[in-house]
Amino acid sequence: MSLRNRILLISLILFKFIIQYQLISPTYELQRDEFLHLDQANHLAWGFLSVPPLTSWISYLIKLLGNSVFWIKFFPALFGALTILVVWKTIEALKGNLFARVFGCCCIMFSVLFRLNGLYQPNSFDVLCWTFMYYLIIKYLNNKQPKWLFYIAFVFAFGFLNKYNILFLIFGLIPALALVPERKVFAEKKLYYAILTALLIILPNLIWQYRNNFPVFVHFKELQDTQLVHVNRWSFMRSQFLFFFGTFPVVILGLYALRKYPAFKAYRLFFYSFFITLGIFLLLRAKDYYAIGLYPIYFAFGAVYISSLLENKTGQILKPILIALTAILFLPIYNIAFPNRNPAYFVNHPDKYRKYGMLTWEDGKEHPLPQDFADMLGWKELAQKVDSVYDQIPKSENTLVLCDNYGQAGAINYYSKRGIKAVSFNADYINWFDLNKAYNNVIRIKDRWERERELTITSPFFSKSMLADSITNRYAREYGTVIFTFIHAKININERISQEVASEKKAKKLPL
Repeated sequence: MSLRNRILLISLILFKFIIQYQLISPTYELQRDEFLHLDQANHLAWGFLSVPPLTSWISYLIKLLGNSVFWIKFFPALFGALTILVVWKTIEALKGNLFARVFGCCCIMFSVLFRLNGLYQPNSFDVLCWTFMYYLIIKYLNNKQPKWLFYIAFVFAFGFLNKYNILFLIFGLIPALALVPERKVFAEKKLYYAILTALLIILPNLIWQYRNNFPVFVHFKELQDTQLVHVNRWSFMRSQFLFFFGTFPVVILGLYALRKYPAFKAYRLFFYSFFITLGIFLLLRAKDYYAIGLYPIYFAFGAVYISSLLENKTGQILKPILIALTAILFLPIYNIAFPNRNPAYFVNHPDKYRKYGMLTWEDGKEHPLPQDFADMLGWKELAQKVDSVYDQIPKSENTLVLCDNYGQAGAINYYSKRGIKAVSFNADYINWFDLNKAYNNVIRIKDRWERERELTITSPFFSKSMLADSITNRYAREYGTVIFTFIHAKININERISQEVASEKKAKKLPL
């Protein structure tokens, strides 16, 4: 790589990092899911009810680095930057010129990836793995060297240990391979050695799934019943265009080139794989962002094809204009897709967000703020108020902080200044109860609708009960969440909690 090319690539990556840190207003806190993923660092295992283990390993590294917001946001930004790097290398492998590399990378940068890479979730690494796998497939198709099969196996394995979503890449790829001459790879002995290598890497997680009665299937069934059932297929398709607003025609041209451009004849399986994979997502009513990993490689194809059309004098004039357009056309998305404005702005301008479906949450109902934004408010208030309540309880007695959901528990554990370790019957927290302590008091965090019911049911088992406080940030998804204190138990709390844990695990078909 020439010095000029290296400087351009490094500049693109640095620009990605700089902009990434400017996209979230200081008004907002961490997002609900981020707290759960961070807490997994304290309970390292080969699997979790919510995700495979790789996120917990990254969380452990973040913990070693100080657990600051800077590092929490650094890793998804890093994975986004590496995705740009892989797209650059893909265009290079497709023999694209410098314009194609810069243009393709800008198409990826000025897209939904700015939003995706702003949250500490498995999704950023998932997109990186999809893109990297496709790149390695291209490298294999270029020279048929078996080493690429093993590299593909390694990337798949780590992608699998990050998020099972990468299986859909395989589901789309296998039938696509069967439709093209490259299907002869199925007769390649090294392919099966590579598959065995991948299986050995993911085996500990598969064993964990087996020993825990395959919670991945329970989680998927719960997703289907509570969230995916609300997915509208038309909204799914609309989102695919909005994710890459203004640059999606590059994907279309990339698909066209895979059928008609002679230089891409060897890569025709990518044409079939695109539609098969997208069709599977539609069939299963997947969430729209599940498919984001599918697109970066097609921007590479599109960028190379477009560059081949711009070799004349007029094309030389159009090249810088096209690059500039990737940023200009991104501006409308910047203005609506990021939590870069005060919450009151979203409430006062609902039509602007309603038409894009951003106010509809996973429950299928419309709310004042986009769900992800509402999930980034109220957490510090919750932790501060729990700390305040905790300080009023005698320190000579053990107090259990029991929450309704993983967001509440994780936020308290992250923001608490008292070293509180809150738990919940929700998500992975069901496995994290410390029942070696003899609890005598309970701080209970409940949904606002449970206000009267909780006092009526629980108060008789304690000497003193009261509604201590509640979340007052009306923009937060947790608005109205109440904090109860129950002092001096008349019953054996540990025994009652053990029974509840056993009941919840039985309902979720988890080992007791």
